Amino acid sequence: MKDLFIFIVIAIVLSAVISGASFVLAIRRPTSEKVSAYECGFDPFLDSRHKFEVRFFLVAILFIIFDLEISILFPWAMIISPANYWIVMAFLFILTIGLVYEWKKGALEWE
Repeated sequence: MKDLFIFIVIAIVLSAVISGASFVLAIRRPTSEKVSAYECGFDPFLDSRHKFEVRFFLVAILFIIFDLEISILFPWAMIISPANYWIVMAFLFILTIGLVYEWKKGALEWE
């Protein structure tokens, strides 16, 4: 118990020292772009309550489709059995339906 307490105290002190050092040693040169409302430096053009384009959500769906595909297929490649094969084929079929949906909506066409 004593060792755990010492470890926690050392971790707190070390993190405080590192955070304090980065705060003290940081070079601060504020410019109008850095202190603006957005990091990119642009002023907001529209009201914050405007609707997003559907393309934004379609790109998010596309990212999720391929992200899930990779996260499922890597572990599946380690354990191959007939049951796993058909389960993953069903999963890939669902992902393919999502990809076709994205393609039909035009999310893959960039202007």
